[in-house]
Amino acid sequence: MKEQNYLDCLVGVFGHPAAENPGVVIQEAAFADMGLKLWRFLTIDVAPDALEDAIKGLKAFKMKGINCTIPHKLRALEYLDEISESAKLIGAVNMIVNNDGKLYGENTDGKGFMMSLKNSGIDPKSKKVVVLGAGGASRAICVELALAGTKHITVVNRPEDKELAESLMKVLKDLDTEAVYAEWSGKYNVPEGTDILVNATSIGLYPNVNELPNINYDTITKNMFVQDVIPNPAVTPFLCEAEKRGAKWQTGVGMLINQAGINIEMWTGKKPNKEVMFAAYKKAVGC
Repeated sequence: MKEQNYLDCLVGVFGHPAAENPGVVIQEAAFADMGLKLWRFLTIDVAPDALEDAIKGLKAFKMKGINCTIPHKLRALEYLDEISESAKLIGAVNMIVNNDGKLYGENTDGKGFMMSLKNSGIDPKSKKVVVLGAGGASRAICVELALAGTKHITVVNRPEDKELAESLMKVLKDLDTEAVYAEWSGKYNVPEGTDILVNATSIGLYPNVNELPNINYDTITKNMFVQDVIPNPAVTPFLCEAEKRGAKWQTGVGMLINQAGINIEMWTGKKPNKEVMFAAYKKAVGC
């Protein structure tokens, strides 16, 4: 008799909010293309005070793993049995692999970001970079930039989260990168001579699609490269303002697909087709 197996292989994302996260679109398109008929990607809204219970649920359901997005990237560390060396440096994870109840954490955000930069023809080595925000995505991006030889990184963050930014400063300086914390208490002026400007905040994320980071957009120049990490919408008002000033720019979609590709390979042991993933994103969300 033919072997029968109807047991789903579950992965997904924990976030709050989560409804706007397009991860399910690209992940399930990849699974279908790879012939992984029993793999399912669940989009799960987990409030900050429910993360521990959600992790217990992950284990109880024998899920293969999970993505962690806002606001869980830092706190998820508390519930892991092992984390990668890069995640230790970053101090945050964006994905977890469940190995028979043992949870392994990794951070692929920064790696996805760097791949997106490379695909745009940008080499961050010896460059001056300004990063808006000091949360999980920012930390991953800044560490990967430092490891790639970026000369100077300015982290712009609100004063109520100063300790978060200062802890990141220490990590970057230990990596022999010039690092400066700039308090974001009003309209921020992007310093002259900046090569790369990154919005690593959630400002402008769906459904708040008209929100803009509070910066002086006239300090963006045509010599800068501007990158957003937000994947939905693809083209944010932040990027539109950069385009008006003649700057080259890139959406957060490439970063999303690149890190998702790494995650899928870690969960399944197989490399997905990123072109299939991008086509699925474009059909669902637009670009």
